Amino acid sequence: MSASAAEKRRWTAAEYLAFERPAFEKHELYEGEIFAMAGASPAHNRIASNLNAVLWNATRKGPCQPFQSDMRVRIPGTENYCYPDVLVVCGPPELQEAERDVLCNPTVVCEVLSDSTESYDRGAKFAQYRKLPSLTDYVLLAQDEVRIEHFARQPDDSWLMREIRGGQLLRLSIGCELAADEIYLKVLPDAPSA
Repeated sequence: MSASAAEKRRWTAAEYLAFERPAFEKHELYEGEIFAMAGASPAHNRIASNLNAVLWNATRKGPCQPFQSDMRVRIPGTENYCYPDVLVVCGPPELQEAERDVLCNPTVVCEVLSDSTESYDRGAKFAQYRKLPSLTDYVLLAQDEVRIEHFARQPDDSWLMREIRGGQLLRLSIGCELAADEIYLKVLPDAPSA
């Protein structure tokens, strides 16, 4: 065993939460390791803000409510915690512990892709999210073009992917339709601005 492997620390969920709650920066816990969340580009922030606004408008009168990137999610059956860029919970939020700052039942999870996170968002992170019994939709959004990948859970627990481009609608399992052009408003140089 190498010296660096021997020195690598494994964090428990309790240790992570004690470290994370007072921290100024956000961190995720994956397989006992803590990872700092990198800063986001202007395009990333605009897409996430637009998506949250469009989701809020589409769900404001029903049982669902969106949250942006500060809502921590616990993956069941693991000690893994993450911060989706945008999520929706339908019905009463199931919150962990007395602090009530960890969500256990997101219905829709959305991640804005970046060069540094795309592989993780498509692979290990999606595998973790699929462990959430409440999850019906996983949405990946490109930053460099109007391209949304929508994964919808099927009755047999498989996932069906649909790609959405400009001029098309993202149809979520929670009963709302979101215009791709609204999500990408003021993001790309040639995108609509009003």
